[in-house]
Amino acid sequence: MPVTRYDRRTWLLAACLSALAGFVDAVGFLKLGGFFVSFMSGNTTRLGVGLFNHGRDAAIAAGLLGLFVAGVVLGALVGRLADPDRRPALLALMAMLLGTAAGAAMAGADRIAVVLMAVAMGSENAMFERDGEIHIGLTYMTGTLVKMGQRIAAACFGGDRLGWLPYALLWTGLALGACAGAAIYPLLGLHALWIAAGVSAILAIITLAVRRETRAA
Repeated sequence: MPVTRYDRRTWLLAACLSALAGFVDAVGFLKLGGFFVSFMSGNTTRLGVGLFNHGRDAAIAAGLLGLFVAGVVLGALVGRLADPDRRPALLALMAMLLGTAAGAAMAGADRIAVVLMAVAMGSENAMFERDGEIHIGLTYMTGTLVKMGQRIAAACFGGDRLGWLPYALLWTGLALGACAGAAIYPLLGLHALWIAAGVSAILAIITLAVRRETRAA
């Protein structure tokens, strides 16, 4: 199902989750000095460059890629087991992973914190999975920007004039989240993950309440 066919609540949730991904990715990027916990295209480039220039960089990038994929697998499993309460369950999983990461950072176990961050970001992408396909990507924007450009082009030829808006909303969420993470990291370091964990928990409660309201209607 294309993004444009989802209702406004779903668009808003997706934008919030993109912002959360941007926030966590910015924190991870600053902590790791140029590696990502959610943007795996960037890590793939770092892997390729590192293989021919700096073996340690290649190892870090490869490790993050593996952790992210493990998170995707974990998210897909939890989502399937929790259906029809996929979203609240996945948000609770993210809150647990990010909260544990924040706790690990407080205990001085920064490497464990980074591991859990990458797994959490991978698991987030199962949020809008249906029939084994991810319909809304939350932690990567290349495809989103391509679709936005295509919708703008379609609007120029009489198509839906606002069809590009959901994609712009997703990108804006990621960008604003990254700005927030970059601003807060110098003040809190990895302790900023408590904020991300709290937001995930709040979204889990909200989505569960909406789910129950929908069932009761």
